[in-house]
Formats: sequence, C-alpha cells, structure tokens
Amino acid sequence: MTDALKRLTDEGVAIWLDDLSRKRITSGDLGELIDEHHVVGVTTNPTIFQKAISAGDGYEQQVSDLAARRVSVEEAVRMITTADVRDAADVMRPVYDATGGKDGRVSIEVDPRLAHNTKATVAEARQLAWLVDRPNTFIKIPATEAGLPAITETIGKGISVNVTLIFSLERYRAVMDAYMAGLEKAKSLGLDLSDIHSVASFFVSRVDTEVDKRLAALDTDEAKALKSKSAIANARLAYREYEQVVASDRWQALERAGANQQRPLWASTGVKDPQLSDTLYVTQLVAPNTVNTMPEATLKAVGDHGDNEGDAVRGTYEDAQAVLDGLAKLGISYDDVVKVLEDEGVQKFEDSWKDLLTSTEAELQRLAPKEA
Repeated sequence: MTDALKRLTDEGVAIWLDDLSRKRITSGDLGELIDEHHVVGVTTNPTIFQKAISAGDGYEQQVSDLAARRVSVEEAVRMITTADVRDAADVMRPVYDATGGKDGRVSIEVDPRLAHNTKATVAEARQLAWLVDRPNTFIKIPATEAGLPAITETIGKGISVNVTLIFSLERYRAVMDAYMAGLEKAKSLGLDLSDIHSVASFFVSRVDTEVDKRLAALDTDEAKALKSKSAIANARLAYREYEQVVASDRWQALERAGANQQRPLWASTGVKDPQLSDTLYVTQLVAPNTVNTMPEATLKAVGDHGDNEGDAVRGTYEDAQAVLDGLAKLGISYDDVVKVLEDEGVQKFEDSWKDLLTSTEAELQRLAPKEA
C-alpha cells in the first residue's frame, strides 16, 4: 500500500490527513499513519470536530470535568478541540523537527461565525495559538474578504496560518498578497521570518459538484464534454499563479530575508461523483512543493491503486484555461460559481459549529453533577 504513497511523497507532495479525533490519537492510529502511510500533517475543521465529539469516544472524562466546573459551552468546545490539536501536535512533532518546520503540522480553525469580522478573527487566532501552545500548529483563517487583512495581521504577529476556503484564482492571488504583506510586517518588527509558515488551501471537488450541476441542466454535447473537468483545471491554474508569485521580485526579496514559501494545499480531495476515479483529485494534481490533505478513505485508495505518472500540473495550463473558457462560452459564470461555493463553505462550517455547540451542551447537561 505504501509504495504509491511514497512515490507521491517523492514527487514533492506532502500527504496530510483531513481528519482528527481523540480515539485516533490515543489508539496509536495517527502514529501508524505517520510511520506506515507517509502522513506528515493533519487538518481539522468544525465538521470534523462535530463528528468526532458526537461519536463520544474518549471525551467523557474531560466533558465530565468541564461540567463539574460549570463552564460555558463555548469554553468547553474550545478546551476539547484545543486539547485534541495539542496532543496531535505532540504526535506530529518528530516530523516537524525532521522537516525544519515545513511539515508535522496540525491545523485548527477560528470560529467560523467570525468569517466576516477581521478584528475578531485576529483575536481568535492569537487566542488559539496561545491555547494550543505548540510551534507546529497552523491557525486556519478563511479567505473571505474580511479574512484577507486578518491573514496579514496574524502572519505579521509571527503566527503561522493555513488559509482555507479558497475557490477562485482572483482570491488566491489576494491570499498570496496578504501573506507577503504579513511577512513584510513581521520583518519590520524584527521577527524571524524563517519561523513563519503558511499553506493556502485551494478547494477542489466542490468546484466540480457545482459546475457539473449547471452543465447537466444545459444537457448539450458541449456541456457533457466539460463534465468533471473544472476542478482540476481550476487547481492547475492556481498552481500557475503560485509559480508566478514565487518568481516575482517581491517574493524573491522576502525569500532572501528567510521567508518560507506559502505552499498550495489541495483541499476537498475526496471524490463525490461515483463515476469518477476515487483518486482523481490526488493523481491529477501532483506537483512539486504542494500539500494534498485527504480523508482517510481517499488516503487508503491512493495507497492501494493511486499510481501517479509524476508532475501532472506544469505544462497543462493552456488546456486548463480552455476548460474555463469553454464554461464561459456556455454561459456558466465562473465568478458566480466561486461566490456560491465560498458562501456555502462558510455556511456549512457555521452550521457544523452550531451542531457542535448543541451536542456538547447536551453532554455537559448529561454529565453535570446532581444537585444535593
């Protein structure tokens, strides 16, 4: 199983797991994925935590203690989730040390209800970094319009950031600009730029889900010819944007000052259409200095049959642009697609956060000490 995953690693793709639970940590499963499946990072989000805590495995003692202290449900959720991230970061620490801080990272997201509030997002990022208190933590900040200045401010304070919910090429360019602005701010404050890292999470499968729905409604031969091509094309063009930025004078000056490149991270790589290969969004996005964060099912599928033929991105830009041009000719608005996806992405995480609060509150009430 691990040969295909090793080949992926050898091509410059960092394999991260898009999942976390307390049971995965305490059972040794996370350590096994590191040792045997080349996993070098972990990402989380509100949906992942909601599923993990709702399942209940390993959380009862901590929830019982929190209930005895009569903490608020908001504080309980923060104590529970940061404990998991802290422990996972400790498991990942040898990878972090071996890669000089490039990998061995665990990501935790700011409260998604703050996605449109810059000041609150920065405050939350600082609080999470303090609570987890591990150097190999990434604070996830969404790439909303309000998130962009929050990214700059947070990076400027020396806090490493995983920028999430990127769907459009224009927004991705703005994210890279926000990262560079943050590094310039950090440099002006005398911070060591080599200690600051970042990834930019460009979402993949959801693009095909939204576009293919619109193509199906057209029901023409031209539309059918473009089915399931948009997500890969969009991501490949994002990599072209990345290449252009790291070749720029602005970036070169920062790199000379010790800055680390903000790697593109392919997110939402689980295939949702059963007619497609279950490794599509991995094998077709192989490129140097990238990250692919996968659900466990996708990770195991790649290990089993996800052979890649090397770099699948560079040299494809003309064909990728032709896909987006073809959508435009059919009247499918790229700008509308990515706006819908960003709005839905924020809303889905908000809904998961609310579900997490509700289920945690129920557990706090169930385990609260009985009054004498």
